[in-house]
Amino acid sequence: MTNNFLSRMAVVAAGLLLSVAALANEGGNLQQSGTDLDDRASLQRGAALYMNNCSGCHSLKYVRYARIAEDLGLSEQQVMQNLNFTGGKFGDHVISAMTPEMGVAAFGKAPPDLSLIARVRGPDWIYTYLKSFYLDESRPVGWNNTLFPNVSMPNPLWQLQGLQQPKYGPKDAAGDRPVEGFTISQPGSQTPQQFDQTARDIAAFLEYAGEPAALKRHSIGVWTVLFLAFFAFLAMLLKKEYWRDVH
Repeated sequence: MTNNFLSRMAVVAAGLLLSVAALANEGGNLQQSGTDLDDRASLQRGAALYMNNCSGCHSLKYVRYARIAEDLGLSEQQVMQNLNFTGGKFGDHVISAMTPEMGVAAFGKAPPDLSLIARVRGPDWIYTYLKSFYLDESRPVGWNNTLFPNVSMPNPLWQLQGLQQPKYGPKDAAGDRPVEGFTISQPGSQTPQQFDQTARDIAAFLEYAGEPAALKRHSIGVWTVLFLAFFAFLAMLLKKEYWRDVH
């Protein structure tokens, strides 16, 4: 019975892993973002990029400006001058100036809050999504996305990335021609390598926003491992001392 139970649990666990993998890869193959929560400079850049390009539509309702300042090593003045564009107080949550009604009028639906997007999708999904916009005249906003087909929003970073035109492959069984790549018809202000870093920084900031406590957990984890290693060393010395008397 024990073996059967373990076998069933293994099957369930494998099924859960496959389900998570399928959800994470929904809409296409993901590119590795390479985010690093220990890279404070990347998080600071990501915060600035997010606030300047994304916060006009998307809130971070579970994150406070004061917490961002504390965790990212920023002063209150830096946050209020460079990251707060809605007139909110230092202790307020990051709420977009766009109301749900304004979002529906502009895009057909209210832009979602992105506090937990990295926990739901993962930083690799965010990174790939930001790089996958292309011009599509058939869409109401003139843009589409290979990772999130028929997305309702335009590319918020097109001035940095440039204008991407799709390169279509041969027709599939359904008669559709999938997008197999992109060409830049109008360069942006950044090189492809620079834009990769921009997308990485935003993904890292949203990964932090999804779980701000992760920064402290990482630092505490290092000291915990060092303590356990030191304790194990003392335990080994104590064991030798006890067994010396036995022998």
